Amino acid sequence: MKIWCCLWFGEEEEKEEDKNKIERRMSEGNLGNEGMENVDLPLPPQGFELGFPLGRMEEEELISQSGGVIIGERQDLGTGSGSNGGGFGGTVGSLRWFNENGVNSSGEGLMEVNLNLGLGEEKPSSSSSAAPFWDNCDRDSQNKRPKVHSLSLFCRDWDCHCPSMLNSDRDGHRMLGRDCDHQSSSKNDINYLSPVVNSKNDINYLSPMVSDGGNENLLDSNSGRDDEGDGSPKMEDSEVRMDLTDDLLHMVFSFLDHINLCRAAKVCRQWHTASAHEDFWRFLNFENRRITLQQFEDMCRRYPNATAVNINGAPLIHSLVMKAFSSLRNLESLTLGKGQIGETFFQALTDCQKLKTLIVNDATLGNGIQEIPIYHDRLRQLQIVKCRVLRISVRCPQLQTLSLKRSSMAHAVLNCNLLRDLDIASCHKLSDAAIRSAAITCPLLESMDMSNCSCVSDETLREIALTCGNLHVLNASYCPNISLESVRLPMLTVLKLHSCEGITSASMAAISHSYMLEVLELDNCSSLTSVSLDLPRLKNIRLVHCRKFIELNLRSIILSSIKVSNCPLLQRINIISNSLKKLVLQKQESLTTLALQCQCLQEVDLTDCESLTNSICEVFSDGGGCPLLKSLVLDNCERLTGVAFCSTSLVSLSLAGCRAIVSLELTCPYLEQVSLDGCDHLERASFCPVGLRSLNLGICPKLNALHIEAPRMVLLELKGCGVLSEASINCPLLTSLDASFCSQLKDDCLSATTASCPLIESLILMSCPSVGSDGLLSLRWLAHLTLLDLSYTFLMTLQPVFESCLQLKVLKLQACKYLTDSSLEALYKEGALPALRELDLSYGTLCQSAIEELLACCTHLTHVSLNGCVNMHDLNWGYSVDVPSQKNDVIDLLVEQQPNRLLQNLNCVGCPNIKKVLIPSMARCFHLSSLNLSLSSNLKEVDVACFNLCFLNLSNCCSLEVLKLECPRLTSLLLQSCNIDKEAVEAAISQCNMLETLDVRFCPKICPLSMGKLRAACPSLKRIFSSLAPT
Repeated sequence: MKIWCCLWFGEEEEKEEDKNKIERRMSEGNLGNEGMENVDLPLPPQGFELGFPLGRMEEEELISQSGGVIIGERQDLGTGSGSNGGGFGGTVGSLRWFNENGVNSSGEGLMEVNLNLGLGEEKPSSSSSAAPFWDNCDRDSQNKRPKVHSLSLFCRDWDCHCPSMLNSDRDGHRMLGRDCDHQSSSKNDINYLSPVVNSKNDINYLSPMVSDGGNENLLDSNSGRDDEGDGSPKMEDSEVRMDLTDDLLHMVFSFLDHINLCRAAKVCRQWHTASAHEDFWRFLNFENRRITLQQFEDMCRRYPNATAVNINGAPLIHSLVMKAFSSLRNLESLTLGKGQIGETFFQALTDCQKLKTLIVNDATLGNGIQEIPIYHDRLRQLQIVKCRVLRISVRCPQLQTLSLKRSSMAHAVLNCNLLRDLDIASCHKLSDAAIRSAAITCPLLESMDMSNCSCVSDETLREIALTCGNLHVLNASYCPNISLESVRLPMLTVLKLHSCEGITSASMAAISHSYMLEVLELDNCSSLTSVSLDLPRLKNIRLVHCRKFIELNLRSIILSSIKVSNCPLLQRINIISNSLKKLVLQKQESLTTLALQCQCLQEVDLTDCESLTNSICEVFSDGGGCPLLKSLVLDNCERLTGVAFCSTSLVSLSLAGCRAIVSLELTCPYLEQVSLDGCDHLERASFCPVGLRSLNLGICPKLNALHIEAPRMVLLELKGCGVLSEASINCPLLTSLDASFCSQLKDDCLSATTASCPLIESLILMSCPSVGSDGLLSLRWLAHLTLLDLSYTFLMTLQPVFESCLQLKVLKLQACKYLTDSSLEALYKEGALPALRELDLSYGTLCQSAIEELLACCTHLTHVSLNGCVNMHDLNWGYSVDVPSQKNDVIDLLVEQQPNRLLQNLNCVGCPNIKKVLIPSMARCFHLSSLNLSLSSNLKEVDVACFNLCFLNLSNCCSLEVLKLECPRLTSLLLQSCNIDKEAVEAAISQCNMLETLDVRFCPKICPLSMGKLRAACPSLKRIFSSLAPT
């Protein structure tokens, strides 16, 4: 690490410096390095450098470009380990700040700031008289770390000695540093000053300084100053202590890996020492790193007490491991591989007496054709994985785990009396006799993996069963020659037989003798037809892709997991268990019989079991063997026709895609969710009682009889039940009922529903032609009814509605063609429905006068829809009677007496006969915010003066010629496909000061080249939509 000490000047200071030619040198000091000769930095990883020093010429050039003046010399010092070994380099000297006359502000001459890093034991040589001060103040209470001072203290010193550097009215300061800007500071420039060390253990950090161009001192702030009249600062107010004791630092470093330890070692002397502690280097991990023999030898010499080494993938592994044997006497774990290991390595194993674990991966042992002996008295774990060797002999009396997985040996001799775990998976060259002779020499064997050893036979398994009485785990997957018919393994707990073609139903008799068995896996056993097991300890069984499998019978009290899938011929399943909680049997197309006695079963998924019949309902009803069942999925079970469940535990039921269901009867008081999507042929449904909160039967078009008793239901949708004629709905908490398109729903059914559901707030009877006056009179029981939709009905009078629905707020009467002009007189003459706010009369036959009187008298309406009203010719809210000019006071009086309209939204879409729309300010539409007149093909003139209008849609009004707007708050104007000229649009939008969106696409008289004039007419425009090319 190279430190250069430089002085930065403003332009005035530089000129004065050039005139006086002031050159001063810093007093040289020695970078203290006592005690560092024998301290070595831990070896960094490959490609990781500990420093980036500049050369002398590069530093001088950099300083000269930045406007600094060199007033000191550097002295490069190294540690005993050399530069390549991670040592420190440094530069010593001092920094002096001075004014134009070379005198500090106190008149004492140059102020000296020492830059000694304090890594040694010497006191600053430039000020011997200050030694007591450094001894007493430089260190914290535990004498561990240097004090770190904040910006305020250092700025006070600068303020006293170098005021010219701190006044912001001077020119910008120049600075020297890495990746810095050498230009003068501007208004928003930020100058970052590097940390300055003014004593051996006293470090001052300067924060970024922001130049704001004012006359205020940049560093003179209330937050960092505590003056007491004499201007002397208090050091205690600005100290930030870093009390990282060695114990605390050791604990923190214990979480770092080797790379981060090397990085931490560069911070300071204490961190360097702490990171090199042998506790962090017990495990020397050089996996896949290109470490040289010299570097490895150096690391072994530094940390002779290391207990674990990993040189897997390193070059020259044989030489490295021999060096490890000779240097690391406490080695307990060794991992190597990806290379060639000579015979001498195995001969030297006995020299490493404490070795307990040896792992060799993907290596060539010896010359590949000789016998490799592995003899060690204390070795406990040995892994020879994917190695190339002809013959191996293992004699390790303490060995407990041996893995020869994927190795190419043809013979293995074992003399390991304490071996408990043997893995010879994928050793294709091992013969049946070799496997037998190796296994029977290990009488204490508990776990054996011989998967993919195609030569293994039942005779070998019998010998193993007789010799290894404690064998608990056996993996014989992909061994086609075994059948287990004459093998008895009573202590076995885990048995894996994947893809064993010799396993048949007769093999189950042998497996049933393993009364300790807990896990059984029989995936891809293509010859297996049935499984019948009564194992008291069985917990987990797998049967996947068994093509000939037909029947499963299991009895196990603690059975907790079953996976059966892709068994296309499976027909019968019988399971008895007190621990099974979830059963998934998806896509068992041939499954017809399911018998369960599972007291704890909660979830069952039988999706796509197409052969299940109605008898399945008895299994999951009360008394069927699943008393705690909560979730049942029977999706796409297409043979179900009549479903009836009576369960006090069922919470969720899914019958989606069961197209053949005709009747449904549910007596499930706690049922909260039911899915009937795709039940197109459902005709009769009974939900008595259920705990449903909502139900959608709109996807059952053939439903004709419905009976519901749901005390908690609040939402019911019967939309599209066109043949529903019998409905008994008893839902006291129901608030919303949608019976749209229930064409057979009659008055008596509606009356019974309103009597049993008094809390209904929203009632939709759209396209219910059978509902008449008697049914509407029953609405008087609905005291909370606020929304009523009678669209597309054959009503001739609304008097029952006016009498029964006094709290109604929304009334929809779309396409009620039998309503006459007098049908709504009660609204605007008698004040019926005083709470009404929204009225929809779209596609009706009301005449112009009835509409005018309605709009004039019902000023309390907020939303009115008159879409498609063919009898409406004009929308004129002005005064049509000519009044003499001398009687203008009469007009003013009439305007003052007219009440304010509460109308907010008016829709007149597709009114073909409307020609003129006039809404003057005297209409008092102060709340109108949206006006939609689109698709009115004969509309020619629009004159609107509404203060709060925000949205106006005149799209596809192809006859529009006159447009007058006095709408200061209009934000969106749509004129798409209107035959209006550019001048009319300019005049209209010039009065709209808040207009943001204008749509003039497909307007033949407005070309894209006119967009500039439109923007000039309305400067507030943000978006103009126009045609891509001139028309």
